[in-house]
Amino acid sequence: MSLIISIDAMGGDFGIAVTVPASLECLKSNPELKLILVGDSALLKQQLGESIPVYGERLTIHHASQCVEMHESPSKALKNKKDSSMRVAINLVHEGLADACVSAGNTGALMATARFVLKMIPGIGRPGIISTLPSIYGHTHVLDLGANVDCTAEHLFEFAVMGNELVKAVENIENPRIGLLNIGEEDVKGNEQVKKAAKLLENSTLNYIGFVEGNSLNAGNIKVDLIVCDGFVGNVALKSIEGAAKMIGTLLKESFSKNIFTKLAGFVAYPVLKLFKDRIDPRLYNGASFLGLKGLVIKSHGGADALAFKTAIQLAELEVKHNVIKKISEQVEISLAQRKSA
Repeated sequence: MSLIISIDAMGGDFGIAVTVPASLECLKSNPELKLILVGDSALLKQQLGESIPVYGERLTIHHASQCVEMHESPSKALKNKKDSSMRVAINLVHEGLADACVSAGNTGALMATARFVLKMIPGIGRPGIISTLPSIYGHTHVLDLGANVDCTAEHLFEFAVMGNELVKAVENIENPRIGLLNIGEEDVKGNEQVKKAAKLLENSTLNYIGFVEGNSLNAGNIKVDLIVCDGFVGNVALKSIEGAAKMIGTLLKESFSKNIFTKLAGFVAYPVLKLFKDRIDPRLYNGASFLGLKGLVIKSHGGADALAFKTAIQLAELEVKHNVIKKISEQVEISLAQRKSA
């Protein structure tokens, strides 16, 4: 089985300063991996230096003359940047020359381009963005995190079907526990869209455990493998968690820096604090998958450093190895047939 990943080397806040070292680290750790770095060939050769002959055919450069800026509108990027590193990297997936694409570029442009080039899996109305959040149980997968601000009950059901297959594959969980994010666990709570989605899930073969509240994203009373919501709610929840984590880190640093005694206490507590920091380090959860497309596209955080971008590439490796797209396509077809016969 091939394992070839195209990298949008110019995308993100830091471009090749991050994507190149992250790519080299992945090549070192996985001898089966092949990477295609897409971008300005002259700049890439300069950044790679003596690393090019080290990896031989496992590391290739594919020139692209343009780059999508982080502030650029998706429509303009799609129309005017046909030779961008982002577009070319996705084209390689479409052409079968790469098994997945990883980019830290403009999220809207990446989604629009991926949807235009790769097309949707038949039966799926909207693509969704899925990623993991740290929790007291390890981590939880959440879908959708911002691709769709308005969703129907059918869209939420489709997210559950797709997310279920991804979690089964990458986590090796036979029957993932799926929750629907709501303002309460009681059946009477929530808007009509969420209530209708709940009915669809209850009548499916999925392991639907019911409504879950926001605390289940990180620390609910029960373990949930996949939490489904619309992109508006999911993105607000994600940014709120990121803000809370940043606040906790800042306040802890300030508290331990107040005087000689607090600094001493910080020195004593350092091993515990480091364990805590490593447990919730966002770089180890970087990488969001675009589900619903006919090809694999992984979105890295735009401000990712080399470790975070490496995590995104490794996520792509995992999804390629487990043939996630094929499994999602097959399950969507089965689910559609079951709903038609019901």
